[in-house]
Amino acid sequence: MLTFEPSSADYDTERAGFQTHSDYRPALVAGASSAADVRAAVALAAERDLPVAVQSTGHGLPPTGRPGVLITTHRMRELTVDPVARTARVGAGVRWAEVLAAAAPHGLMPLLGSAPHVGVIGYTLGGGLSLFGRPFGWAADRVRSLEVVTADGALQEVGPGAELFQGLLGGGATLGVVTAMTFELVPLPELWAGGLFFDTGLIPEALRLWTEWTATVPDTLTSSIAVIPFPDVPGVPEPLRGRRVAHLRITQAGPAADDLVAPLRALGPLLDTLGPLPLTEVGSIYHDPTTPAPFRSSNRMLRAADALTTRRLLAHTPPGPHIVELRHLGGALATPAANAVGGRDAAYLATITTLAPDADTPAAHEALFAGLAPWTSGGRFRNFLTDPAEARHPRWVHELKARLDPAGRFGVLPEAQKPTTACGV
Repeated sequence: MLTFEPSSADYDTERAGFQTHSDYRPALVAGASSAADVRAAVALAAERDLPVAVQSTGHGLPPTGRPGVLITTHRMRELTVDPVARTARVGAGVRWAEVLAAAAPHGLMPLLGSAPHVGVIGYTLGGGLSLFGRPFGWAADRVRSLEVVTADGALQEVGPGAELFQGLLGGGATLGVVTAMTFELVPLPELWAGGLFFDTGLIPEALRLWTEWTATVPDTLTSSIAVIPFPDVPGVPEPLRGRRVAHLRITQAGPAADDLVAPLRALGPLLDTLGPLPLTEVGSIYHDPTTPAPFRSSNRMLRAADALTTRRLLAHTPPGPHIVELRHLGGALATPAANAVGGRDAAYLATITTLAPDADTPAAHEALFAGLAPWTSGGRFRNFLTDPAEARHPRWVHELKARLDPAGRFGVLPEAQKPTTACGV
């Protein structure tokens, strides 16, 4: 049964969200446990002329703008795995860890990201850059059907070929409220993964060598490298405490790749965790934090990267609690698809995340990307943006939004991009 609650200051993390750098408070919270509940909440918002926002698992970003009806969908926990068809069907409140636990015994893997505690649907609607992106592509490209409540309160099931289906995948939830999703799982009988950690003095060389090395690796291997200032606190491995290190993360969808990583190991890492890994332990590769915190994250897609790119990255990283990262794209991520996920021509993704951001943080991020301008492609990855105004969508998504949600019930889109072939349609 749908329940409506007034806004309050004592949200738990299921409701308030993983990002605590926000003062947003809804006018009304609608606790939905079914698609019918979502329809009722959308109808109420229309009746009262209020905007609609959605919070699923709590990891997503808090809404912005005028307070309205916040629909919480974490109660929608349906999860079914079909090992023969290699598919999963999930409700809006399911997290990747739950799918992983159900699929792994069958040797199947969902295209989840680095943090298994993230919600399935929000991640996928943003595009979904997986730990296995180079061999298997974007998570959005593996979706078979979506069940969505549109601004007129109708419940639709849409699939490939439908314009709404294409717009939601990569366009996010501003076109409707997705209540369920069916998507493909990939067979992965063997996984070799982990990380290498390099001390402060080796950071420049580790970054340079990594960019050269990525040009030699097969599409079965996905990797990234991040420069991280680790705090000196319990829970951080002893060799890393209080150090600024380069963390190189690797997932090899197949047998061991010791020979392939030998040049990286020759640098002499502080810590080496590479080896065979159970599918259910993929969260250990990045060890992303699970505690809500204030942060700001921005990114740019890069056409290429070389030694000069990495020197610029380090030179323009401001001092303080900033994490900068380069992710290797390409492989199956470059395959065209009929949806709104762009940036398929990019070779790398550059990201900066600032903990406890202040008024100077946006300018510091822009300064970093100004330094990387010679390599940027113009694309931005939706999942890693904390400011919705930074997102970019192809013009056809804006046109679809204007037809389906003329009142802007589900929010507004940033300024439209010029037409591009990168979105695959």
